[in-house]
Amino acid sequence: MEQLGYFHRHGEDFARPHDEVVLHDVLRANLASRYPELPPKAIEEAVAQISRPQGVDALRRNMAFHQMLVRGFELSVELPGRRREHRHVYPIDWDHPERNEFLVVNQLPVHGQNDRRPDIVLFVNGLPLVLFELKNPYSDQPTVEDAYNQVQHYCHEIPQVFAYNAVVVVSDGLTTLHGMWPAAMEWYAPWKSIDGFEIEPNTTGSMKTLVEGLFPKDRLLAYLHDFILFESIHDRITKKGAKYHQFFAVRLAAGKTLETVRAGTDKRIGVIWHTTGSGKSLSMVFLVGILRRAPELANPSFVIQVDRTDLDSQLHDQFVAARSLVGDVKHARSVDELRDMLRTEGGEVIFTTIEKFRLKTETGEVEHPVLSTRSNLIVIADEAHRSQYGFKAGFARYLAEALPNARRIGFTGTPISFSSADTVEVFGEVIHTYDIKQSQDDKATVPIFYAPRQIKLHLNRSDIDEALKEITEGYEVDELERRKSRWAALAEAAGAKERVE
Repeated sequence: MEQLGYFHRHGEDFARPHDEVVLHDVLRANLASRYPELPPKAIEEAVAQISRPQGVDALRRNMAFHQMLVRGFELSVELPGRRREHRHVYPIDWDHPERNEFLVVNQLPVHGQNDRRPDIVLFVNGLPLVLFELKNPYSDQPTVEDAYNQVQHYCHEIPQVFAYNAVVVVSDGLTTLHGMWPAAMEWYAPWKSIDGFEIEPNTTGSMKTLVEGLFPKDRLLAYLHDFILFESIHDRITKKGAKYHQFFAVRLAAGKTLETVRAGTDKRIGVIWHTTGSGKSLSMVFLVGILRRAPELANPSFVIQVDRTDLDSQLHDQFVAARSLVGDVKHARSVDELRDMLRTEGGEVIFTTIEKFRLKTETGEVEHPVLSTRSNLIVIADEAHRSQYGFKAGFARYLAEALPNARRIGFTGTPISFSSADTVEVFGEVIHTYDIKQSQDDKATVPIFYAPRQIKLHLNRSDIDEALKEITEGYEVDELERRKSRWAALAEAAGAKERVE
């Protein structure tokens, strides 16, 4: 970590009450250096506000703190002449990593229900954002599960640490995983790439790859700012963080999007091919969260286009749960509703199926009307390869006619030949790949094996007739014959040679 520019200190080096985990002196000094116009009293008020997140439990305090960390907060400042002004204060300078204080502390004493010393705590501007729990690989049969279980004990014994914690790292020297502190062990994952393209062959991940892939200062700040989500469903809060393939793919896609906007020519962003079950929906959420805050896009709108109604509802529900990150979410349930939504200038997320980009033949339309000429409108297509048929005809043509300046990106979970597909014509080349082998190696998905079996039936004809007689007792003759005819037709269709083979 020192090679990445982090300062290293021992936990005993700090004179502080052990029941407090924020390094107030470090936070105070950093705020004073970044906001020299603020008087000392205002700096103290800012330190107090940052250090005391509100919430009825640790998870809600963590959510409140994370939102304040990312968005900043308004501070009422008393100026000379007893005049007051509001200043927006950020606990971290997200745009200039060098203006922040990165500190690694080992064996930090913390007083709670019991006195504990987490192995390593990573501080940014005095805020304890990352916790490492390490097990000695040379001790008696250590496991990464032991490290995870130790963190769960910390949650009960020193809960104040987790009001601020963003990421947890657990390792036994052989297996290294990262995750969110409220999550079950199954959601912890290895970080297996330094650059997003070369994948570490070791299926369990390594500390070296994690540190070099995630903890360069600019990358860590990007992860903290853009890749942590608190979902809210019926007052139930779930904290989620990106896996390495999502982090690299979404950053590439966001960069490509801004490139197309600056260039102003090619409207194709590209295609992300991540195997089904590896978190495509969450990747879309993170991408929208980044792009909606991009100054170059000036309050963009997003059209999330799927090709099936059931997927429309599933993906819509995922985005609704992530409203804190993606903003206002709308659902176009008809052609007219979609057209009305696209004619507005708001920065919302609109869900629709591809079929709603059709001609209204009942009114004599022969070409699709232009619904918006905005260049800050992003179309995100789920399972892009299935429903786009090129620009010569079909829904892709109508979508292009309706939104002539929109940028287009496709997501797919199915391996396809991009070089020969119309997908390239509509969306562009593949940006990032996470195939089924990588996903299974990372345990993001599990393999399904098909083994045919012959099922023998041991019912004889007389038993079947007796059971049928009992079931149909009381039926009129005509009704009984009608039902027997229907059952016979169904049995014939089910056992047809063409179907069985």
